[in-house]
Amino acid sequence: MKNVYEVLRQKEQELIRLEKEVEALRVAAPLLSEEKEMLAEAPKPSLAATTTPQPVRIPPAVAAQTQVPPARVAGWEDAAKRWP
Repeated sequence: MKNVYEVLRQKEQELIRLEKEVEALRVAAPLLSEEKEMLAEAPKPSLAATTTPQPVRIPPAVAAQTQVPPARVAGWEDAAKRWP
């Protein structure tokens, strides 16, 4: 058989938890309804107006000007600190 005081304590803790949840819902409900109103007022995008994006084409002259720097600098091994 359960201790009556233990059950009472558990129910009181549950009541406190539920009061906190209700208070949080009271705060969140107006915020969510405002957000819903704002979304309803916003213009809806139409699918007919969308166009497929075209790929960006780089002219060969510009691509030739861009050079990739070498991965290593010559002689870096000589300047590197040697570990014993």
